[in-house]
Amino acid sequence: MSDDLAANYARAYNTRVGFGKRPALLLIDFCMGYFDPACDLYAGVEDAMASALRVRAAARAANIPVILTNVVYHPQALDGGRFFEKAAPLKNFLKGSPMGAWGPGLAPHDDEIIVSKQYPSAFFGTSLASTLTAMGVDNVLLTGLTTSGCVRASCVDSMSHGFRTTVIADACGDRHPAPHEANLFDMNAKYADVVSEAEAVAFLQSR
Repeated sequence: MSDDLAANYARAYNTRVGFGKRPALLLIDFCMGYFDPACDLYAGVEDAMASALRVRAAARAANIPVILTNVVYHPQALDGGRFFEKAAPLKNFLKGSPMGAWGPGLAPHDDEIIVSKQYPSAFFGTSLASTLTAMGVDNVLLTGLTTSGCVRASCVDSMSHGFRTTVIADACGDRHPAPHEANLFDMNAKYADVVSEAEAVAFLQSR
């Protein structure tokens, strides 16, 4: 990012909304396909997973709700719609595929919520917004895969549903640094606060 670009955006988009009083942590689509080099979804995002697991541990220690999402399609992709038609690697998330299993080191706890989805946003076509509202949540902490896809879509919808939205940069990943950084830049400008793992963990530990 050039200094001219940073300065240009800083003049118009330089607002920080901060954390909320009742946060929840969302781990988006940390599924095996992104970690298996033989899969066309493979993204080399092991560092993002490690970061997300550390944030999750801090959230659990602070008694903060944790929600995990995955993508699951009917065996014949009858519920895949245009997203499945456009993004060919989604075939790896047909029900029963091993690529749809949770990624290395990630297994849901009994007190964690699982949201299965068919489209990019964790909010689209799911009960997530209603669930968070019923829990009194005012701040969604986002981690997940991929930054340019389901993380960004979930970020925009989180903000649109009225939640303070915080994207934890170290705990998000993409198949290339360019879309990862570009989408973090966009989200931080218009939709969310983008923070480091250290800042997120410090916030959780302060509760």
